[in-house]
Amino acid sequence: MVEKRGASMRTVYVNGVFCPEDEGKVSIFDRGFLFADAVYEVVSVLDGKLVDFAGHMARLARSLGELAMAAPTSDDELLAIHRRLIAENALEEGAVYLQVTRGPADRDFLFPPQDTKPSLVLFTQAAALRDKPAARTGIRVVTLPDLRWQRRDIKTVQLLYPSMAKTEAKRRGADDAWMVEDGCVTEGSSNNAYIVDAGGKLVTRPLSHAILPGITRIAVLRLAAESGIAIKERPFTVDEALAAKEAFISSASSFVMPVVEIDGQPIADGRPGEITRRLRAIYIEEALKTAI
Repeated sequence: MVEKRGASMRTVYVNGVFCPEDEGKVSIFDRGFLFADAVYEVVSVLDGKLVDFAGHMARLARSLGELAMAAPTSDDELLAIHRRLIAENALEEGAVYLQVTRGPADRDFLFPPQDTKPSLVLFTQAAALRDKPAARTGIRVVTLPDLRWQRRDIKTVQLLYPSMAKTEAKRRGADDAWMVEDGCVTEGSSNNAYIVDAGGKLVTRPLSHAILPGITRIAVLRLAAESGIAIKERPFTVDEALAAKEAFISSASSFVMPVVEIDGQPIADGRPGEITRRLRAIYIEEALKTAI
């Protein structure tokens, strides 16, 4: 076991080596650094266990396949790495971040030879996931144009515009941004977006190249259906969101998080809605039962 040097010194994994975080290094020629030629996953951790690990690995495989990028190792080995990092960092609640790049090669827009060894980096991040004050009060979002590339279904590390959007939202006194394209909401800066319409129906954009296929989204829609909540997968406009009974987001780090204000206007009474609160509760209950 790697000896930690100070309370904040995490053990990380870099290309086959577990080491203190200040010793983890990748090549300056790595294509993840030069071209954002990389994909990633974030797996939540509750009570020291991984939430929906298989789902995240399936999406990782899809992202790699869409970019013709080699898998760095097997899912079983990735599970072992995740578990060792959780153990060595005594992580009870938070997340494990994984990034795969196409590997180091001389700078060239063309992909390097197929036998180029991919880079693999993992680290942990402690965070309170279940007991977030925002889950009780809700978050405020602003709408911004969606200026990202057109393959948002691939979970790449091309996150500059979402970072700019979230920073702009903070500048405006909000918590996050909902991005808008052709008058309809695509998704948040790092989450899927939903509304509950006047009839109590859950509305969210269907999967396409326009949004990320959220792993939490899959679980939320399944749990909603099992709870008897009607679901309609279709685009919705900002005006529809402003007129909705409820609004919320979902992601691996936020689970189900109520949205109570859009562009300075409250949603309904400006408090988290009943369906949102129920979905958050049953999602956490399910996650705790099925985590590995």
